[in-house]
Amino acid sequence: PYEQVDYWKELSEIFEFAKTNVYSSMFICWGAQAGLYYHYGIKKHMMQDKMFGVFPHKLDKKTSILFRGSDDIFYVPHSRHTENHLDDILARPELELLAVSDEAGVFAVKSENNRRFFITGHPEYDPDTLANEYFRDINKGLDIDVPKHYFPGDDPTVTRCPLAFRRTALLHQLAQLLCISDYSL
Repeated sequence: PYEQVDYWKELSEIFEFAKTNVYSSMFICWGAQAGLYYHYGIKKHMMQDKMFGVFPHKLDKKTSILFRGSDDIFYVPHSRHTENHLDDILARPELELLAVSDEAGVFAVKSENNRRFFITGHPEYDPDTLANEYFRDINKGLDIDVPKHYFPGDDPTVTRCPLAFRRTALLHQLAQLLCISDYSL
């Protein structure tokens, strides 16, 4: 439970401060799950296996300025042990699903008033971040699966250089998001 996180009280204070002192907020990965819980009571759920790799996502709302210029199908890295269930998101009329993955689940959600954005993956990752994480854990002797759809043939021994995943305009748009105020997202 989030309440057992050592810094949950301080994080909750930041979330509360942002309600009246920040125009828009973007929450990424664990922060997205924490924000969905704090603001909407949406719980995270443990996954049987770590979601680890680069997964295809499809736009649910193609008119969103957040994804303008992106392909209908785009690829995003994920590295997490928990998830939010799609049904929990869809049950909240004040939330809107923007993008989802058949494999990785919910990816992008926004509040109805365009003030909160929740991104459950890692579009900010550099191309070698998953490789670094994988090899770090292997070197520690941890039991970790190869990141899916990342190395050629999903074989990290072929080359340490991961398959290049296409970077669409998504990163630039995410960086610009906090400057957006009057557009319909």
